[in-house]
Amino acid sequence: MDQSAEDHAASSASSHTAARPVLEEGGLIDRYVALLNPAKVGRGFTPFVRVWLRVQEEDTSNHVINGIKSFPEILECHLMAGDCDFLLRVTVADLDAYRQFQIRHLNRIAGVQNTMTEIQMQRIKQTTELPL
Repeated sequence: MDQSAEDHAASSASSHTAARPVLEEGGLIDRYVALLNPAKVGRGFTPFVRVWLRVQEEDTSNHVINGIKSFPEILECHLMAGDCDFLLRVTVADLDAYRQFQIRHLNRIAGVQNTMTEIQMQRIKQTTELPL
């Protein structure tokens, strides 16, 4: 790394460090986490799952949401407008582990009518960093 790149990196790190208390006091920082490498912790397979409900009633939705929240394999759940009701991001060891999760847990949540699994071929971009 040349000197100008080193200076820029040091300056950038310094400005982020100085901004942290302001962001914390302003309530802009939600929490601190460590981002683990999924493959190195045995969770290298990440399917996306679309979920459809049997009926669009509050009790059914709440029951399904509570069921989804109970599974640590589900990293994200989004209520959708459009074709499906929910979109999930799931993490498991491999395709066989996902199939077992789907059969034993996901499809057994009362109120779930159907699921469709999308398998990613390649992760192009994934970040948790928000531009300021």
